[in-house]
Amino acid sequence: MTRGAAGPTLVLVLAVGVLVATGVTLLLERSLTRILLGVILLGNGVNLLILLGGRSGAAPLAGTAPAGAMSDALPQAMVLTAVVITFGLTAFLLAVAYRSWYTSGDDEVQDDLEDRQIVRLAGRDEVAAADLGGDDADDDREQVDPEPARRRLRRDENS
Repeated sequence: MTRGAAGPTLVLVLAVGVLVATGVTLLLERSLTRILLGVILLGNGVNLLILLGGRSGAAPLAGTAPAGAMSDALPQAMVLTAVVITFGLTAFLLAVAYRSWYTSGDDEVQDDLEDRQIVRLAGRDEVAAADLGGDDADDDREQVDPEPARRRLRRDENS
């Protein structure tokens, strides 16, 4: 990991930067598959960053080496915990992406009605009203999505 006691090499620092930058870029996409890949890359970049924070040396076992020559065990424990958390988040996002693909035929994250309203009002330079509809779900415009964008529907219409 390090050359002598100088610290982490430039290659590892660049690897952390590339992994984190690529992960954040993929997290900003609309596809759940790309979001999932972004979480994985971001998790790996942060794990490598945490691991670079510790010092290298002998195994941190009592009696095997002098205390000053042992590696720091805390970053290793933190990385192990972060790997488990990243794995759990990956499994959850994979289940959400599969469910989205199964129900709608698309893994794209759709805008909700409030997002569409904010974009429309921002284009007209207006302020949103507090409430748009009634109390019932049938006549409440905030609760009804007028145009579901599904890949299957688009494919059927184009055919």
